[in-house]
Amino acid sequence: MFLENNKHKGWIEVICGSMFSGKTEELIRRMKRAQFANLRVEIFKPSIDVRYSEEEVVSHDANAIQSTPVESAQNILLMTADVDVVGIDEAQFFDDGIVDVCRKLADSGIRVIVAGLDMDYMGVPFGPMPALMATAEYVTKVHAICVRCGDLANHSHRLTEDDKQVLLGAHDTYQPICRHCFNELRGKKE
Repeated sequence: MFLENNKHKGWIEVICGSMFSGKTEELIRRMKRAQFANLRVEIFKPSIDVRYSEEEVVSHDANAIQSTPVESAQNILLMTADVDVVGIDEAQFFDDGIVDVCRKLADSGIRVIVAGLDMDYMGVPFGPMPALMATAEYVTKVHAICVRCGDLANHSHRLTEDDKQVLLGAHDTYQPICRHCFNELRGKKE
């Protein structure tokens, strides 16, 4: 079917899951495929995430892609003129304004790919992620492997006693665990 209005239609894709599930890896893969297709891409991450690099989005497996760190989701709108695809990593660290930013980008014809933790270390939906998933046309939930029993992991178990919701870390701070092991460690009855 031929469309009279040839303007590209935008949409939102969300990649979510626990720590070490491959969210950033999948974001990088999709962004590199867009680059290979000669699409104009821009990748953003929250400026607080400096675990592996200040200027790149980096997976735990050390795959990387150039990015722009931003203080606020609103800054993304200022840097996306003439872009076909926008990637956003660690979306859970942004405020709820990220949802409106993603909507505006998609409404303007941009493909938006967002990656983030769906739950915090307590198993509670994390920041704007539930609203992003509800708004998105496509949601991909990826899983890690439970380090305790080998089942699919969907929880990020914190190894430290720190009770702040946001605590940047990697293998030294978090482990992926399944629902059963999460409940067992929390002392819950199944």
